[in-house]
Amino acid sequence: MDAPGHESLMATMLSGSRIMNGAILMIAANEICPQPQTREHLMGLQIAGIKNLIIVQNKIDLVSEERALRNYNQIKEFLKGTDYEDTPIIPISAQKGVNVEFLIEAIEKNIPTPKKTASKEPMMFIARSFDINKPGFKPDDLKGGVLGGAMLQGSIKVGDEIEIKPGRVVEEQNKTVARSMFAKVVSCMTGSQSVKEIFPGGSVAIMTSLDPSVVSSDKLVGNIVGLKDKLPPVWYHLFLETTLLEKVIGSEREEDVEPIKMNEILMLNVNSAATVGFVEELGKNQFKCRLKKPICAEIGSRATISRRIGTRFRLIGYGTIKN
Repeated sequence: MDAPGHESLMATMLSGSRIMNGAILMIAANEICPQPQTREHLMGLQIAGIKNLIIVQNKIDLVSEERALRNYNQIKEFLKGTDYEDTPIIPISAQKGVNVEFLIEAIEKNIPTPKKTASKEPMMFIARSFDINKPGFKPDDLKGGVLGGAMLQGSIKVGDEIEIKPGRVVEEQNKTVARSMFAKVVSCMTGSQSVKEIFPGGSVAIMTSLDPSVVSSDKLVGNIVGLKDKLPPVWYHLFLETTLLEKVIGSEREEDVEPIKMNEILMLNVNSAATVGFVEELGKNQFKCRLKKPICAEIGSRATISRRIGTRFRLIGYGTIKN
């Protein structure tokens, strides 16, 4: 998954990182390291629990050897004291194809394919949902909605009856209500191959019996797929035990992270879902918030917390979901 690097799309990167087994952090050789977004992305990966990382020093064809070495040393200094201090740094030129074979070797060595955990209840995070039908298709030729993402654990196979949570979110009697959706798995894909069963490791997609209009335009992003009555609960409120950073990450100027306040609006990323929380209760290193969009998550799941600073939401810490 190619996650966006731009600061305004940080929520997309945080959601995407949750379904990854590893990450490649791109740093340009012709820029000073670290840039504000580089700091934010590294912290985001750390909070998301990504342990397998490779640093790619790109655009070495645009600078002299001396400047490339200076930039390399800046990267090493930037990583010092972090969880990624010993992460491999691969200098490449993507444009010229220089050292790409060493990058592939590093991926194979440092980002191992997860072991199959068929004994665990299946759980798939949805990162994409779409309609593959073209205008003019005849009714008999229509295909069901497609769900794309990654398996966290277990396996899903063709013919399985699946549940999707939170599912369809509606307003009933002035209340937000999430209704689970149910479907049959018609086919499975991993990469460009059709398979009978999907497991953790790599991106996957399942074609379902769902009406394609239900899944079109990524409507189900952030949902979780599993077997009926086997998925985690749906949360309308979150009680989070928090760890705040000392400094705001990603901001041009250094700012202290202030304590979370009553009635504050925060952006929360949990699994592959992004939602907004309105702070209703405060305690020591914890708070309770009402969610604008309900989410499905296990107790103990980690949520990244971002606060609006200026015109952008900036990463300020993380929280653990408590019952």
